[in-house]
Amino acid sequence: VTHQGNGLASRRGKVLTTDTMNPSVKKVEYAVRGPIVQRAVEIENELKKGAKKPFSEVIKANIGDAHAMGQQPVTFFRQVLALCSYPELLNSPLFPEDVKSRAGRILQSCGGGSIGAYSASQGIECVRQDVAQYIKQRDGGIPCNPDNIYLSTGASDAIVTILKLLVCGEGRTCTGAMIPIPQYPLYSAALAELGAVQINYYLDEENCWSLNIGELRRALVDARKHCNPRVLCIINPGNPTGQVQSRKCIEDVIRFAAEENLFLMADEVYQDNVYADGCHFHSFKKVLFEMGPQYSNTVELASFHSTSKCYMGECGFRGGYMEVVNMDSDVKAQLTKLVSVRLCPPVPGQALMDLVVNPPKPGEPSHATFMKERTATLRSLAERAKLTEQILNTVPGIHCNPVQGAMYSFPQITIPERAVQEAKEKGQAPDMFYCMKLLDETGICVVPGSGFGQKEGTYHFRMTILPPTDKLKILLQKVKEFHMGFTEQFS
Repeated sequence: VTHQGNGLASRRGKVLTTDTMNPSVKKVEYAVRGPIVQRAVEIENELKKGAKKPFSEVIKANIGDAHAMGQQPVTFFRQVLALCSYPELLNSPLFPEDVKSRAGRILQSCGGGSIGAYSASQGIECVRQDVAQYIKQRDGGIPCNPDNIYLSTGASDAIVTILKLLVCGEGRTCTGAMIPIPQYPLYSAALAELGAVQINYYLDEENCWSLNIGELRRALVDARKHCNPRVLCIINPGNPTGQVQSRKCIEDVIRFAAEENLFLMADEVYQDNVYADGCHFHSFKKVLFEMGPQYSNTVELASFHSTSKCYMGECGFRGGYMEVVNMDSDVKAQLTKLVSVRLCPPVPGQALMDLVVNPPKPGEPSHATFMKERTATLRSLAERAKLTEQILNTVPGIHCNPVQGAMYSFPQITIPERAVQEAKEKGQAPDMFYCMKLLDETGICVVPGSGFGQKEGTYHFRMTILPPTDKLKILLQKVKEFHMGFTEQFS
């Protein structure tokens, strides 16, 4: 009998194969954790086994993972989370009073006084109130309704949820989403998975990656021939490009969205990461409301924030929120239904989000240490942003725009024609060929520009500015030497 059973299994084959799986999933690409990173992990394993390489470690500059690169957690955040995880510590003399009262407040809002309980699907009520209060304060007193706040699993989850609500139709009626090129590949991946149409608008590299309304209009008019553009995505400060939008630019974008009847998505997860002189973060919500009721009563906006970036760098907790403005009330009910299917975002992440939007206040025992840590981290990032730009620009064949904000530089690289040919023979994008060689020869892991999108005929890579300053200097020196050697080898 068993023999027959086996025969049947071998005839039957697998239920799920790449031919019978969901075709949309096969179209998903995510360069930040793509083939280059798999190779980096292989090299790390080879080094562990004692393989001889021209370097002793792999430096991962491929992903904005601050703590993995040595950034230290904020003491206050971790102390409160420790007490939330293990409430016995509330009796310990080791913790300041404001830490204890904050942990007590969070625990009171959890079912059974435990962060192991599910929360409401939209998020813990007192956390949403604190988020609303934070937004109001950030935006100079513009009101914010906690009912418009949805806590989420990092910002990514909320972004995908909003896209899900927007996608409908097929063929020429299929939803089109306008995304900046270069973009953060969450957008292209989510649109591929949902079967929506990606509409590229190009940022102006000659002009420090600024957003040009003429280019938005060009992309929109082109796209209307084959799909139904309904949503405009903005990343500010920019990832991978690091630009910070001017207030005037944001006003222009809002006017454009109003005229063309587009839903606005503002990815603002780097709002505290602004370094360049004369640059300031302006939230889309604030500018929308300052433009007056003809805009603030009509333009639909979802904006996103996260615990993963800025001075917090707490990626692993998966904390985030979105605020929705002017959303149709029936759609909002559908949104609440959709998030309830997932039960709730991680409660430790919600607790952390609460601390981010409501940090220690002047006069409280933890305030001085908190401010010292926050300032030191942001100052060091600003220093590394400048250093990265300066050193890369000393290399013939590399041009790097100022890193005005966020955590990345996206330098343009000149790749000799012979290298382009060799890459084509290998079936690789030229900048993938370059980055793979860089990894194999120096142990530095960066992501090719082709993973983010770039103008035809230009090549880039994205690297984070997160390595500690001494390590970053070594990394940049190695990139410089590699680039000069690579150019010579293929000239």
